[in-house]
Amino acid sequence: MKSLRLMLAVVLVALSTAALAQSDAQKSFDKLKTVSGSWDGPVTVDPPMRDMTAEKSPKADKIDMIHVSMRITSRGNALVHEMQESGTPEDPTKYDHPVTMFYLDGDRLYLTHYCDAGNRPRMVAKASPDGKTLEFDFVDVTGNLQYGHMQHAVFTILDANHHTEDWTFLMPGDKVMHAHMDLKRVN
Repeated sequence: MKSLRLMLAVVLVALSTAALAQSDAQKSFDKLKTVSGSWDGPVTVDPPMRDMTAEKSPKADKIDMIHVSMRITSRGNALVHEMQESGTPEDPTKYDHPVTMFYLDGDRLYLTHYCDAGNRPRMVAKASPDGKTLEFDFVDVTGNLQYGHMQHAVFTILDANHHTEDWTFLMPGDKVMHAHMDLKRVN
């Protein structure tokens, strides 16, 4: 009888730990959903894109402004994140227009990034103690790796109208490119 009580206690602790982890992932997802809307802001790339591309033109130096739209979809089960260079037409066949999906899977918050490089890296979130920062660590990738892939992402929610995004792209030869976006809500 004593061993049955001990086993029951262990099972209850394990279940409560799993429920807590799930609620942390849900809290993180709910926090991320607060940034749904349209966002504009400057983007800095390090090293400059001209150092990473074959073309050494001034245009390859940097993207000045970025536009990000985020919307809740699938009855609240997914968040769609789309980005493009500000001022470019919405023509994903001619301009970069990556899409990222955020979603819960069990007790974890994931993102899948549908990259213009032709692949789909998947990353899992961990939240900062204050809940304002979500850091996404690389899990795996499918698709074409010829041009590299996204490796890491960090979202920091500063307030209802201001957040930052940091994206790390792993180029061929393990060269790292980092993009920082300082975004303000436009609606």
